[in-house]
Amino acid sequence: MLELTLQALFSGLLAGGYYATVAVGLALVFGTMRVINLAHGELVLLAAYIAYAGESRYGLNPVLCIPFALVVVCASAAIVYALLARIEQDREMNSLILTFGLGVILTNLILMTWAADIHSTTNAWMLDSVVLADTLFAMRSEVVFFVAGLALMAAVHLWLSRSWQGRAVRALSSNRNAAKLMGVDPSRTEVLSFLVAGALSTFAGIAIYTGKTIYPALGHVMTVKAFIITVLAGMGSIPGVLIGAIMIGVIESFTVTYAAASLQELAGMVLFLVVLFVAPSGLFGGKKALPR
Repeated sequence: MLELTLQALFSGLLAGGYYATVAVGLALVFGTMRVINLAHGELVLLAAYIAYAGESRYGLNPVLCIPFALVVVCASAAIVYALLARIEQDREMNSLILTFGLGVILTNLILMTWAADIHSTTNAWMLDSVVLADTLFAMRSEVVFFVAGLALMAAVHLWLSRSWQGRAVRALSSNRNAAKLMGVDPSRTEVLSFLVAGALSTFAGIAIYTGKTIYPALGHVMTVKAFIITVLAGMGSIPGVLIGAIMIGVIESFTVTYAAASLQELAGMVLFLVVLFVAPSGLFGGKKALPR
């Protein structure tokens, strides 16, 4: 029983790493523009399918598909921003409608291009098992991308706290008018946040393809999960995203292990509702949109 519990905890920890990488991009965009990009999960899925196409058609290692996927996803993210920037009235509501529609379009484009089949990597190195302490098992891709994801999140945190561009993002999220008076260009900063979110989506998509299975409807699932994690952390709280994601990953893993896989999504939603009831601002909520 103890080994089973430890394995469920370990699997949930690794799943939380995937979820956190997806959610950070959503939180970053919300922090700078105060809009929720409902097409975010579809951008993650687009990167995953590019990795699938590179592996299935050209025999490439999924990791080698990252540069091409980065260009395509970041360009798509820039297009999403360009459309959002044209909204002048009722930005919050209209942005939800617009990004939801863009997500539906991307899902259907993926469906028309790659059909509705379920896909996952066939790379032997990625699928090889890793054993820790003779009791914890995982695929090599899960461990590699979990560690790489932590490094990437740390890099984003340092970028936000140490670089001029990162401080501009934080200033814009804190007080838009004051940031403009200090010389921050809102448009340039916002598009930069979308490009960084696109880069994070690319990495997350490749990670999901190598460690999980992908299908056209997964984009919507990832958007909802990223939104739940962002709210759990406190809207815009980047450091709290990792903890919120791990909480979701662990509760889902324990549900699959001790209850049923069909209750996995329900368990995450119940946790979401409980946290909202106890702490409406999220676990790390507050007035700060991005970390200082």
